[in-house]
Amino acid sequence: MAEPRLIRDYLADLNARLPEGIVEELRDGIEQTYRRHLDAGLDQYAAERAAIAEFGPPAAIAAAFTDAAPGRSAARTLLRLGPVVGGCWAAALINARAWTWTIPMIIPSAVAVVPATVIALLITAAFAPHYRAARRAASAALIGLVAIDVALPGTLALPGLLNSWPLILATGLSLARTGLAIRALRRIRLN
Repeated sequence: MAEPRLIRDYLADLNARLPEGIVEELRDGIEQTYRRHLDAGLDQYAAERAAIAEFGPPAAIAAAFTDAAPGRSAARTLLRLGPVVGGCWAAALINARAWTWTIPMIIPSAVAVVPATVIALLITAAFAPHYRAARRAASAALIGLVAIDVALPGTLALPGLLNSWPLILATGLSLARTGLAIRALRRIRLN
């Protein structure tokens, strides 16, 4: 069946706002709704308008999908967990007297810049007004978070510094957060 013009334009608007997979599902629904209105005796134009009216404005649909986006949800969860994991790492490093360690100067800079970038990306993902922006920011943040949560314990394990319960606790929390981030990345890639 040839796609009616109003519905085609409506779906093009949605396609500019949402990923293709979501729009395909919406296409099926709006086409079924359109056929139902045709079967009820409406002419083509009236059936198109009725189907579109049932679905609502593209901006409202896009906003609803953005609010429920897996990237947005993951970002908000990780923003709530961040202070707990960060606090454990701070306590662990204070307990280990990290300021006495001999380390290259690049490491303290990276320890400041990389988490700040990840936090900024998580905030962007959590509050982005558009689905694709939330998805991109969340993906980048999750990759950065996995890198941090694998690199920090790995860096400390090499010289044998993971020998106290605070460091072991912080490492366990980082690895658990890594699992959460990887699962969230998979959900984001599917949507």
